[in-house]
Amino acid sequence: MSIDQQKVKLFSLRANRPLAEEISKASNIPLSEVEVLQFADGEITTNVEVSVRGHHVFIVQPTSAPANDSVMEVLILTDAMKRASCASISVIMPYYGYSRQDRKARSRQPITAKLVANLYQAAGVNRIVCMDLHAAQIQGFFDIPIDNFPAAPSLANYFRKKKLKDIVVVSPDHGGVTRARIFARSLDAPLAIIDKRRPAPNKSEVMHIIGDVAGKTVILIDDIIDTGGTLMAAADALIKEGAVQVYAAATHGVFSHDATKNLQNSVISEIVVTNTIPLPESKQQPKIKQLNIGPLLGEALLHILNDEPISDIFNRIEDKQ
Repeated sequence: MSIDQQKVKLFSLRANRPLAEEISKASNIPLSEVEVLQFADGEITTNVEVSVRGHHVFIVQPTSAPANDSVMEVLILTDAMKRASCASISVIMPYYGYSRQDRKARSRQPITAKLVANLYQAAGVNRIVCMDLHAAQIQGFFDIPIDNFPAAPSLANYFRKKKLKDIVVVSPDHGGVTRARIFARSLDAPLAIIDKRRPAPNKSEVMHIIGDVAGKTVILIDDIIDTGGTLMAAADALIKEGAVQVYAAATHGVFSHDATKNLQNSVISEIVVTNTIPLPESKQQPKIKQLNIGPLLGEALLHILNDEPISDIFNRIEDKQ
């Protein structure tokens, strides 16, 4: 397909085909087929029947579970596209796997977010498009353009339409304060912070709540919901402190193991995430709501092709609120 005399191809790997279809619909660029094959020993290869010579190639692939397969699929298809003489390769990776390993928390630990950044660049990726990186500093791990889009305007718009009263936005930890402050500002709501400690991976303990939540409707805001343990511990503590109702919002619903079942049985009234990661039918619960960010990413794709500012898309969402 050609847009403004530029030849373009859009591909989806296996991690989130439904999101790729939404991006295709929004950008009016049809999905070209790519076959992903896995050998008996686990090795992956790809097969593309259409020519990409001279094309600007876009690959849709959040590197979510199974994270290692998702990363390898990106690397392998990128290598195939590069060897097929495409003009450029952009990966629409709304969820950046390994982003939580962004620093050395203790001696002899890897910085895997930097490692995979090196791998993408070595393979030949020319641009990465993400949403709400776990740490904004990850952008500095790249020597190629990387766009880090915020989901906050879409999430805030959803809660604004609910017309909730006496809202307090709560950050579940110190690291998410900047994100929570932006979200609170968009809702014109005060901010509270939970002081917690993490004795082990995927485990957290609430120590203190900084701010007044008594008699308030609380919205917990985070970037990732994985096991849900942090949110549930935070919600229990907030209810004990007098919160009337607790909602949760996050960009990425990882939902490992029995997370959605546990969240359904928690004191949280509703959990709102985007569809950066697919939510299989087996994990769907009445309390969990997914917002479609495919149209935003599709519009962003067109802005990239036309050399137009991408921030305008998200500013428009905020202007409508």
